[in-house]
Amino acid sequence: MPATPSTPPPALRPYLTARHELLWAEADAFAAEDIAPRAARMEAAPGRVERKAADLLGARGWFAVTVPAAFGGLGAGHVAKTILVHRIARVSAAAAAILQATLIPVGALLHFATYEQKGYWLSRVADGSLLLSIAVTEPRAGGHLGGIETTAERSGNQWVITGSKIHVGNSHLAGAHLVIARTAEAGVRTSQALTAFMVEADRPGLAISEHRPGLGLHGFSAGRLDLDHVRVPEDNVVGEIGQGLAVAQSSSILYGRPNLAAISLGIHEAVVTATTGYLKTRARYRGALSDLPVLRDRIGDMEARLRAGRILAYQSVHLLDQGLPCDTDLINAKYLGHQWAMRSTQDAMELHGAHALDRGYLLQRLWRDIQHTYPPAGTGEIQRIRLADAAFDEDHIQWSEHLAAEAAWTRPDPTVA
Repeated sequence: MPATPSTPPPALRPYLTARHELLWAEADAFAAEDIAPRAARMEAAPGRVERKAADLLGARGWFAVTVPAAFGGLGAGHVAKTILVHRIARVSAAAAAILQATLIPVGALLHFATYEQKGYWLSRVADGSLLLSIAVTEPRAGGHLGGIETTAERSGNQWVITGSKIHVGNSHLAGAHLVIARTAEAGVRTSQALTAFMVEADRPGLAISEHRPGLGLHGFSAGRLDLDHVRVPEDNVVGEIGQGLAVAQSSSILYGRPNLAAISLGIHEAVVTATTGYLKTRARYRGALSDLPVLRDRIGDMEARLRAGRILAYQSVHLLDQGLPCDTDLINAKYLGHQWAMRSTQDAMELHGAHALDRGYLLQRLWRDIQHTYPPAGTGEIQRIRLADAAFDEDHIQWSEHLAAEAAWTRPDPTVA
């Protein structure tokens, strides 16, 4: 598929500034020059965690794309973040996953950490010396926050954390993990029972299981953390005691969902590009497969879904950058972005026939990778429940609105072109 720099489609221009367009071209060039040569090797060695891509991303400061300049970041906002994840995912969804997985705990720190904590943690993210993960999901509870069993107990001026977390993005790359643990006795409402802690990867008692590759996203690690009486200082508490639910939920909605929408969009574009390229070059009946109306009909459906997904992804983060309430838009972008990309990928598999079953063919990687944008940050069922809440005017707290005032200083300056 083409990996040369390109200009954004006209439909996105209302959401992009001149700086965004420069970043678009820079991300395309980076993906073509630095990520594309590694993509095949990542796919061929699924048992190896890709560290070089992380180093390259860190060297550009892209893990701190939403971090204000005061802490060494780019201060570029959510549209810029979406551009980076989207354009890299066109070439390697695994490399894009490495980027987006650190951006989620970065968001949590921006919204809930003290000024001193921001300076300590985010400045290291900005200079590329520290990657982060967020550890919420558990073996027995899954993504059900009310079922979290990992506990944190106070011991003097320290906290002692015990429990296990799974599906931790960047588990083998992160130098610190944002861990959500239970700090209240049974029976206390979930909204007041959990607390967020920064846990350095080298803390005694913290063990990371051996990397096990998933169905797709080869090179990306999403492993298991086991915490056996891990001690952290009081200064490592993020937010207030009992505010862990808010830390986890807001990060998932404001960062996790748009990030996954961007990965789905990148995969979707790669699928359409690969399929149209294939059909144009396969000879049939004195022409090409692309000349057959029955196939053009299916390509038309794929293109319609792609264009709609692109608009949803960028409109939602544009609203977020403006400080407007947009939780439901972010949910919808993640939900439909995955669903539409999944349908197009299945169509592409069928249009390629037996050729698609070749393990070394690009399309099979794309089919496996798109499966990974469904469960995180809420499955389709969860997204539909939240969309129904909006339809009945029963929306839960709007994190985009609730945090807009306190995070106004983190948004990009609209007066800068």
